[in-house]
Amino acid sequence: MPNDQTSTGFATMARNLVLTAAATTLLTLAASAETYAQSSQVLTEVPRTAEGKPDFTGLWQALGSAHWNIEPSAAKAGPDWKLGAWGAIPATLGVVEGGPLPYTPEGLAKKKANEADWLALDPLVKCYMPGVPRANMLPFPFQIIQGTDNVVMAYEFASAMRIVYMDQPDFDGPVPAWMGHSRGHWEGDTLVIRVTDFMPYTWFDHAGNHHSDQLEVIERYTPAGPNMIMYEAEIRDPETYTRPWKMSFPLYRRMEANAQLLEFKCVEFAEELIYGYLRKDAPADRVPPRGMPFTIQELE
Repeated sequence: MPNDQTSTGFATMARNLVLTAAATTLLTLAASAETYAQSSQVLTEVPRTAEGKPDFTGLWQALGSAHWNIEPSAAKAGPDWKLGAWGAIPATLGVVEGGPLPYTPEGLAKKKANEADWLALDPLVKCYMPGVPRANMLPFPFQIIQGTDNVVMAYEFASAMRIVYMDQPDFDGPVPAWMGHSRGHWEGDTLVIRVTDFMPYTWFDHAGNHHSDQLEVIERYTPAGPNMIMYEAEIRDPETYTRPWKMSFPLYRRMEANAQLLEFKCVEFAEELIYGYLRKDAPADRVPPRGMPFTIQELE
């Protein structure tokens, strides 16, 4: 039989356990309340225009390695063994929602052919404009200049740019363009941009994921605080895919005191690749390029 001293000890221990549990619960509730208050404060701190809309004006950039492959992929050796680990291709978790891309059989066959010879076929390697949404996920910043009637997006890579025509849904694109034709409107705090009239040559990444001239992209820019945008792009292309699909990733504001858009006019870096074979003293490895909107051999 337990004596009085033992009973007293058990009672004290039980009381301490109850007090500890109560204190833990109170601390958890306080932390949750603080987190909620902080998240609410962050949303109220989003910069806004005179019209009350989120002001996205600033310098933005995606992080990560999805520009190599928008689908999950393991790390692998790069195209030039002399660069060693520095030139290797990093792993990525991808940015595609809902599993593998829903290619048609013909679309998947073309994707595999692109990936097998991506260094020769990827138009970005030759400094062609990246298209949408690829321009937003490159490891280069881009500038948003937001007005009432138009939003301008200027990209460091290849000095690409596009104008978003706000609240003009019937303003059709005059001709197909590498960066498409962008028309925007607001849905609450989300900037929605419909991009159409694409050239069929751009890719979504270095892995050969591609589209046709039927591509339509529905972009959504939603503030997640004063310095972050949640970006979503819905891809519609019935010629290449069996259904629409989405990708999403965050964009971060560049916060350096001297942050600014610099020049990356890459034409000069691609001249030898594209035209080097035309030099009189061209070495044997300078050959006509492939993977352009046309193949030079086809024109001869």
